[in-house]
Amino acid sequence: MRHTTSKTLALLALLLPLAASAHTGVDGGLHHGFTTGFLHPLTGADHLAAMVAVGLWSALAARRAWPDLLWAPLAFAGMLLVGALMGLAGMQLPAVEPMIAASLLVLGLLVVTRIHLPAAVAMAVVGVFAVFHGVAHGYELASEEGAALTLAGMVSATVALHLAGIALGWALRHANAWLPRVAGAAVVVLGATLLAQAV
Repeated sequence: MRHTTSKTLALLALLLPLAASAHTGVDGGLHHGFTTGFLHPLTGADHLAAMVAVGLWSALAARRAWPDLLWAPLAFAGMLLVGALMGLAGMQLPAVEPMIAASLLVLGLLVVTRIHLPAAVAMAVVGVFAVFHGVAHGYELASEEGAALTLAGMVSATVALHLAGIALGWALRHANAWLPRVAGAAVVVLGATLLAQAV
């Protein structure tokens, strides 16, 4: 358990420096194909942290494995896709980057508190934030060829990150009380850093 704790803390420490280049331009604007789309959420600290946090919170707050584990991740992945399609269509939303940063603050606090929300509320909370994450992707993809494949890669990576968060959260539900709080606090700090840069 001590070895796992050390690895997790090291991972969190490595994520924080990515805040300075967390979203726009991380992959140099090269958006083409499934592989590039799959890698994009893994190279931006904001997307990586948000997606893992959704799964982590779902596992920590679930009263039962099924279907509580899946409501928030499914809502996030689905609304991420909706937001990306909105961005591809040229729809404009205000304050995209501040809302992405705010999503980290909220998701981090949800992880720290392990608060259980009714399914509809949980889906609404993460769904609204997911739209902004998706719109940011859609804006970046709007002038690219092969946007559909790239978007498929992004959604696949989102689901994979949710599953990783669920697995981590489920393993820590009863094994450790403070480690999830440290992870949630790290997401809050990242969100606060990004919000300060965005405003």
